[in-house]
Amino acid sequence: MITRRDALMGAALMASSPFIVNTASANEEVTDTSSGKAVDLSSLPRVKPRLVTPPMVHAHDQVAIGGPKIVEFEMTIIEKEVEIEDGVYLQAMTYNGSMPGPMMVVHEGDYLELTLYNPPENSLQHNIDFHAATGALGGGSLTLINPGEKVTLRFKATRPGTFVYHCAPGGPMIPWHVVSGMSGAIMVLPRDGLKDEKDQPVTYDKVYYIGENDFYLPKDEDGDYLRFEDPIDGYSDMFDVMQGLIPSHVTFNGKVGALTGDGALTANVGEKVLFIHSQANRDSRPHLIGGHGDLVWELGKFNNKPDIDLETWFIRGGSAGAAIYEFLQPGVYAYVNHNLIEAVNLGATAHVLVEGVWDNDLMEQTVAPVEYDVATEGKTALP
Repeated sequence: MITRRDALMGAALMASSPFIVNTASANEEVTDTSSGKAVDLSSLPRVKPRLVTPPMVHAHDQVAIGGPKIVEFEMTIIEKEVEIEDGVYLQAMTYNGSMPGPMMVVHEGDYLELTLYNPPENSLQHNIDFHAATGALGGGSLTLINPGEKVTLRFKATRPGTFVYHCAPGGPMIPWHVVSGMSGAIMVLPRDGLKDEKDQPVTYDKVYYIGENDFYLPKDEDGDYLRFEDPIDGYSDMFDVMQGLIPSHVTFNGKVGALTGDGALTANVGEKVLFIHSQANRDSRPHLIGGHGDLVWELGKFNNKPDIDLETWFIRGGSAGAAIYEFLQPGVYAYVNHNLIEAVNLGATAHVLVEGVWDNDLMEQTVAPVEYDVATEGKTALP
C-alpha cells in the first residue's frame, strides 16, 4: 500500500534531483567538479569560527588581518517543531536549529568552506544555495544530501556584501523549505573594511542579524491553526495556503515577539550598530522608529556607496541589506517592517533597548498632557 507520506517523499525526490542543464550538444549534469583544474590552497591558513544563534553574529575582524584564508564552518540541518506564536506550531526546517540560520562572516578573497550535516532522524533531502557563490546553482546542486549524509562545499568570496543563503532542493520543495525556516545570510566584508559615502573608513560597535520569515500556517474549519506530526504530514495543507501568497505570520527571527521583551536587542547612546536584514522570499521595508539609517547598503553590496539618512529602506525578496545607525537618545526603539499590518498584526517587530542620558536639544516634551478649554482653545488648529 502506498501511503500519502510515501507519495510525497517520491514527489520530493523527483523534484529535487537531478539538476540538469541543457547544453548545445546534449543534456549534461553539471554537478561534478572533478573535471576542473585542481586548485592548490594548501598554503592558506585555516580558521574555524564558532557559529552563534541570531540575532548575534560570531566574532570577526572588521578589517582583514593578513592575506586570504579558508574559513571553515559547520552546520547541521534540524527538522523540529517550533512554536512561532503562543499555541501556534510550525514543523520547521532549520540550519543549526534557528530561524534564520546563523550568519557567516568572511572577507573578500577568503574561501568559505562549509560542512553540512543532514542527520539520519530527518525526513527530507536538503541542501544550501549561497547567493554569494558563483556556479552550480549557488552550490545547491553540489550539496544535496539525504538524511544520514554530510557534504563539504568550498567557494571563493569574490563579491563583498550581504547575501542570502537558503535551501533549494528543487521544484515545489524550494518554496516549502524556505518558508519553513531554511534561510540565513552571510556577510563578505571588504578586506579594508566598510567605507562611508565619502569613501572614508567606518566601523561598528555592535552587529545584529535580523532574519525575516513569512509563514503560511493552515487552519481547520473552526479557524484554529492545525498542528502536524512532522514536516511531510503538513505539506499538503501548507501548500494550499502558500498558493494564496498571503502569510499567516511575518516574524523576525522565527517567532512573534522573538526580539522583544527578554529577547530585545540592546545598545548604548553613542554606539554605532550595524543591522543586517534578510528576507529570502518576500520584499520587506525595515524602519527604525525614532532613528534612521545613517549609512544604508539597501542592496547589501559594499562595492556600492551607501545611501545616507534614510527613514525606511527596501529589502528585495531573496536578498539581504545592511544599515548602520549611531544611537543618540536612550529609550525603546521599535525596528519594524514598515508594512505596519505585517509589523503589528503579523509579528514583524523588534525592540532595541538603548541606555544613556536624554538630550533635550534633540527632543523635549515642553508641556505635559493637561486638559484644555475646548470652548476657547485650539480653534486655530481646525481647518
